[in-house]
Amino acid sequence: MAQPKKLTRGKVWCFAIGQFGWSLLSALISNYLVNFYVPDKSTGLAENPFFETGPVIFGLISILALITGFGRVFDAVTDPWIASLSDRSKNPRGRRIPFMKAAAIPFGIFTILAFWSPVSGSSWINAAFLFVMLTGFYLFMTMYCTPFNALIPELGTDQKTRMSISTTISFTFIAGMAIAYTAPMLWGFMEGAGVEHYTAVRIIFSILSVIGVVCLFVPVFTINEKEYVTAQPAQSTAFKSLKATFRNKDFRIFVASDIIYFLGITMFQTAMLYFVTGLLNLDDGMSTLFFVLMTALSVLFYPLVSKLTPMFGKRKLILIAFCIFVVAFAYTACMGLMSIDPVIQGIILCVLAAPAMAIFGILPQAVVADIAECDALDTGEERAGMFYAARTFAMKMGQALALIIVSSIVGFKWENGFGYRLIAIISGAVCLVGGAIFIKYNEKKVYARILGNK
Repeated sequence: MAQPKKLTRGKVWCFAIGQFGWSLLSALISNYLVNFYVPDKSTGLAENPFFETGPVIFGLISILALITGFGRVFDAVTDPWIASLSDRSKNPRGRRIPFMKAAAIPFGIFTILAFWSPVSGSSWINAAFLFVMLTGFYLFMTMYCTPFNALIPELGTDQKTRMSISTTISFTFIAGMAIAYTAPMLWGFMEGAGVEHYTAVRIIFSILSVIGVVCLFVPVFTINEKEYVTAQPAQSTAFKSLKATFRNKDFRIFVASDIIYFLGITMFQTAMLYFVTGLLNLDDGMSTLFFVLMTALSVLFYPLVSKLTPMFGKRKLILIAFCIFVVAFAYTACMGLMSIDPVIQGIILCVLAAPAMAIFGILPQAVVADIAECDALDTGEERAGMFYAARTFAMKMGQALALIIVSSIVGFKWENGFGYRLIAIISGAVCLVGGAIFIKYNEKKVYARILGNK
């Protein structure tokens, strides 16, 4: 069997552009969906423009919370199924690329349609339509992202290449998020030109989604999977493969901390617009500036993270990042109460959060790749797809819970922004728990097994 080619720097970037595409699409949903359907009262928009969004189920949970929560749970449970299909695929073009190609266009279409309610005014039809659109969005996101992530350890056959891939896709992930963060400013320009608010938002999201889809196709048409990957199709069924994956103790520890991390960070990101408008009393367009600043600052930390990782290891840096987020979220809960200019308060938050964003942007993907390689050496079966699917399964469960919590909290009529502060406090508390769990990850054992086989 011919030796696989080593991924060049150019090909690493081609691969990473796919990350930019799905980061942009997913950010439109995760960052703006709740705010689109439940706008902050300070914006002067209608509170229930499409369907009832207050807490109507047991007086605690909103219809929107159920829709977004179900979407994430559905997304999570399809991960192992897609991963198993990908791991066992015998497609002549490879196990991963064909799935990504088939998913790209539907992924973009469902992203757009999630914001285009078919009925004018409040109607249950709009709620049902959103339910279907989100279900489709999460299905095709999984169909693209799970095979994409599985390629990380398969293309990165050594620690240097793996860190290069992880760093580059982290950069393009942040870049995709940054472009999505410009949306309030872009739709603000359109509103200034006389376009109605919801129409302006929908047009901007449609344009950004088309850009995202184009980027999804870049790795599909520039990387010949068969030239770089020689892994053989797995034989286990989805259930057996998932069960075997969770037998790995270090992976269980990682996943448990990852659930907690994504619960906290998703709550924070989803509520960011509320923090800006409800706590700092700034225009929603300022959220764009804060998001971009936070993103730019985190990118500046990338070289430092890459330099410190060989010195201190991934585990220590991730623990530091958890601590940084705890401090940043605690600070967020106090915003608007300090005698400091609101813009300066927002800038301070960006500076606080940026190092942790850089660490979590690069290292968790590399940790999963390490565990997957170590497990393959122990079991003799290449199941990278299932490892990333199991990781995203847990991640999305945390995100689903976050969306339910945020949707329900903002549905109440809180005074003086207490609900928004509560979201920040909960985010910090769960990150503290996530760090306590990750302390138990045995990085030395994983490294010893990998290096011992070189």
